[in-house]
Amino acid sequence: MKKIIVSSIVLISFLLVFCSPQNRKNQTDKHIYMWFDCEANYGRLSYPDSIKFYLQKVKDIGVTDVVVDVKSIMGETLYDSEIAPFMDEWQGVKRSPEYDMLGLFIEEGKKLGLGVHASMNVFAGGHNFYNRGIIYGEHADWQSINYWCDSIVPISQMKWHYNGMLNPAIPEVQEYQLGIIKELVQKYPKLDGLILDRVRYDGITSDFSEFSKKAFEKYAGLTVENFPNDIIYWEKDENDDYQWRRGKLFNKWIEWRASVIYHFFEKARSVTKQANPNILFGTYTGAWYPVYYELGVNWASKKYDPSKDYDWATENYKNFGYAELLDLYMTGLYFYEVTIEEVEKLNEVSMEKRGEAAMGAGKDYWYSVEGSAKLANKVIKGVVPVTGSLYVEQYENNTGQFSRAVQMAYNSTDGLMIFDIVHIINKDWWDVLENAISKAKGN
Repeated sequence: MKKIIVSSIVLISFLLVFCSPQNRKNQTDKHIYMWFDCEANYGRLSYPDSIKFYLQKVKDIGVTDVVVDVKSIMGETLYDSEIAPFMDEWQGVKRSPEYDMLGLFIEEGKKLGLGVHASMNVFAGGHNFYNRGIIYGEHADWQSINYWCDSIVPISQMKWHYNGMLNPAIPEVQEYQLGIIKELVQKYPKLDGLILDRVRYDGITSDFSEFSKKAFEKYAGLTVENFPNDIIYWEKDENDDYQWRRGKLFNKWIEWRASVIYHFFEKARSVTKQANPNILFGTYTGAWYPVYYELGVNWASKKYDPSKDYDWATENYKNFGYAELLDLYMTGLYFYEVTIEEVEKLNEVSMEKRGEAAMGAGKDYWYSVEGSAKLANKVIKGVVPVTGSLYVEQYENNTGQFSRAVQMAYNSTDGLMIFDIVHIINKDWWDVLENAISKAKGN
C-alpha cells in the first residue's frame, strides 16, 4: 500500500511539474497564432474567397490559430453591433453589416482545424490621422486628456499621435466596453478565445482630466495641491527639449492607474465567462515590463513584487497584477536583437564610441527577444501560458534575423504569435516563416 501511495505521489508531482507552463516549452504542440489586423487587412478580408485562401495558407505553414481583429482603434466594430458603430468603409473599400467576416472565419477555420480568436481594441476610440472614431462623435467627452509639454491637451488635438485613446477610469467608458464584450461573445458562441488589446492608458502623460484628479484623490485619500505637477511635471533639458519628471505623488498615481485597469479586467473576465464559460479569456501587451507602468498596466502575477526591483512601484502595486485573471497571455517581444548576447555586444560597441563618461548608459538585457521572454516568464510566475509575439516589420528585409527570432520566441515561451499577416503577405515570407516554424519545432 505504501509503495502505491508513494508511486502516486511521485506521478502527481511529475505531472504537475512537467505540465506547468515552463515545461511545456520543450513540447512541439504549442499554439502558433497569426494575427489579422482589421485596418491593414480590411480590403483582402472583405471577400469570402480571400478569407478561405489565407486560412488555408496559414494552415499549410504550421499555424494552429488565428486572431481576428473585430474592433478597430476608432471604436468601430467589424461585426453588426447594436452598441458600437459598424466599420462600413476603409480606404475606399465598403462593406455591408450583412457581411459576417468573423462568422466566415469561424466557419472556415473550423473546417481546417484552426482555433479562431477575436481581438478587440478596448480603450481606443479614434484615428487622429483621419479625424475618425467615437471621440469625434457622440463620445468626445470620453477621450484621454493628456499633459503634454506643459500643456493640457485633448488627445484628438494631438495630430502627430495617431491613436485616439479613451480615459479608462470613466465608469461609462468601462460599461460601454463591457457591453460590447458581452455582445460579441454571445453573438459568436463558437469562438475559441477573446484577446483584449489596448486595455491601457495612452501613456504616462494621460489621463489628466478633472475626473481623473478627483478619482485619484478619492482612491488615495488626499487632496492634490498642485495638479498635475504633483504627479508629473515638465522640464527642458540641455537641448531645450521637454522631458517629464516625477512629482511627489507619482508612485501613488501609478498604483491607482494600475488598480483601474486591474478592476476592469476583473469585470471583463466575469462578463466574458458568464456569456461563454468555455471561451479563453486573454490579452496582449508589450513585453517591456520595466517601463510598461507608464501605460497604467501591471500584467504580472500577484506573486511577483516589482517594488523590490523598481523604484516606481509601491508595495501595493503587486496587488494589481492581473495575470491570474487570464487564460491566455500574448507578450510583444518587439526587438530586433534576438539574443541577450547581441545586446551586450551592442553595448560594448556603443561604450567604445561614447567613452567612460557614458558608463551605465547601455541597453538592458530585455531589449532582445530572448531577454524580454526571460523577463516575462519571471514576472508571470507560470500562472498563465506566455505566448511570445513578434512584429514582422521590425526585421525589415533580414530573413535570417526574423527566422532566428521565430525560433527564439517559440522555444523561450509557451507559444508564438505573428503580427501581422499583412507583413508576411507583402514580404512574401511564407516559406521563411514555414521553415522557421519547422526549425523551432526541431523538425
